[in-house]
Amino acid sequence: MIWILFTVMAALMQAWRNAFQKQLSSSVDAYGVTLARFICASPLAVIYLGLLYHFEPIAQAMSVSSFGAIFWLDIGIVAISQIAATVLMVKLFQQKNYAIGVGLAKSEAILAAIIGVTVLGVHLSLLGWLGVLIGAVAVFLLSGARSMATLSWPTLWTGLGSGLCFAIASLMVRQASLQLTDLPFLHRAAWVLLSVISLQTVLLLVWLGLKRPHTLKAMWQRKGLTLQVSVASFLGSLGWFSAMSLQSVPLVKTLGQIEVLFTLMISLYFFKEKLVKTDHAGLWLVMLGAVLVIWA
Repeated sequence: MIWILFTVMAALMQAWRNAFQKQLSSSVDAYGVTLARFICASPLAVIYLGLLYHFEPIAQAMSVSSFGAIFWLDIGIVAISQIAATVLMVKLFQQKNYAIGVGLAKSEAILAAIIGVTVLGVHLSLLGWLGVLIGAVAVFLLSGARSMATLSWPTLWTGLGSGLCFAIASLMVRQASLQLTDLPFLHRAAWVLLSVISLQTVLLLVWLGLKRPHTLKAMWQRKGLTLQVSVASFLGSLGWFSAMSLQSVPLVKTLGQIEVLFTLMISLYFFKEKLVKTDHAGLWLVMLGAVLVIWA
């Protein structure tokens, strides 16, 4: 049952990563906050991969051809999608409070189901479509709307954009992992994690160095908080990958919805934010919709 501990750790670390990102966004722009997620995680990913090979050595040699054009295309899509998703989520934090921003980004599971049906030819049962409908209602509530006339379109589109990019990244992580057929799942996941984080770090460092050097300076001035974001992000990713190597993805993702509870607790006790009844309803509905979609 150790997969339960890994999943709970991942959900908790992801909730705290988002909380640290919200704090950092008060003094660093969205692009810098996004880089903070990756910049210190690459060395940790290298250490983890080295420890994995030390304690779980594999007999066969890995084919260099595994890291071919398709693998790197998948990695590139994951990297860019996660960057865009994180930037949009940080912008959500600047528009709305922490809990609502996270809740809107949690539309990922629902949007992934829709993409799977329309693009990948995945069949979705009636239970799954019910989850999509419930998720749509949840997103509507979390956008701050009480009716169509009061719907906040900027908040809605930013939230859906973040969820969509996270959904694309999740789908392509598996595609990249499937390219490394010579390796067991845990090693494949570690290589994908290291490849994605490294590419994201290089892309953002080069772009910010050329276009927004003041952002890098602002990050250095908040280096302690930047480190907290990176460490929480790495531990969250490590938890998800480890849990999914031990148990089926639907079970892990379903238990992982406990992140909503952690988000509510952090919002209430750490940020001292006040949520109205419809906000609470939206957060719990988005969790319910995601669970139904995952199990469908």
